[in-house]
Amino acid sequence: MTDFLGLAVAIAREAGDMLLAKRPARPEAVDTKSSRTDVVTALDRASEELIRDRVRAARPGDAILGEEGGHTGGTETEQGRVRWIVDPIDGTVNFMYGLPDWAVSIAVEVDGEVVAGVVNVVPRGELFAAARGAGAELFRDGLPPLRLRCNTGVPLSQALIATGFGYQAGRRAVQAEVLAHVLPKVRDIRRGGSCAADLCSVAAGRVDGYYERGPEEWDFSAGGLIATEAGALVGGLRGGPPAASMTVCAAPGLFEDLRGLLAPLDPERDA
Repeated sequence: MTDFLGLAVAIAREAGDMLLAKRPARPEAVDTKSSRTDVVTALDRASEELIRDRVRAARPGDAILGEEGGHTGGTETEQGRVRWIVDPIDGTVNFMYGLPDWAVSIAVEVDGEVVAGVVNVVPRGELFAAARGAGAELFRDGLPPLRLRCNTGVPLSQALIATGFGYQAGRRAVQAEVLAHVLPKVRDIRRGGSCAADLCSVAAGRVDGYYERGPEEWDFSAGGLIATEAGALVGGLRGGPPAASMTVCAAPGLFEDLRGLLAPLDPERDA
């Protein structure tokens, strides 16, 4: 696992350095995905290509799932079936607008279990990393690594909760409806714009919990492991793993309370 983590850290750093060096004053969208506001830049694609090249060079038998390039490759290795799960820029709209919450997210999965995760929040100079069973750490230039622990013992009414919104109008309408019910029940809401960074914020105790409908595997795999290794729970709305239908993250106790608040609101639907 440490070998996987070391390689993922090196690649995430290189991709982040490239993005900082090549980012123009105002990146432009070159394509869209789920809607006209769900955008892709040329540097999303360049970052993913760099990551794919480095993974293929170091581990040619591994599969890669990337947000931009889909699923490629994959053969049995001596470690098992290894898959790299890549978001080359999580928070592309933030990247376009010059906001600081965007990240390179890389997770490594072996036989269906994520064993290493890296989230490089590039503008903040913060790299979050975790290996399964070994805890989670935050690396900042010039400072010793910081061991991460999520906040515990926070009641729902005092919890600072992060969330995010989709790009389709029907989904946003439901998310606004859900938010109107959640907001009076918690301390406050934060919307950062990057699922990966939000999950790391739970791990670092910067927010108490997180929920969102819409994040895909490349959004939550690395950050989910980092949060888990910092003591949080990460899962779906009615048990099971996190999913695009709903991802919830918080310390035990708050996790169940947040999930219990959300479930009656039927937040997995679209208008």
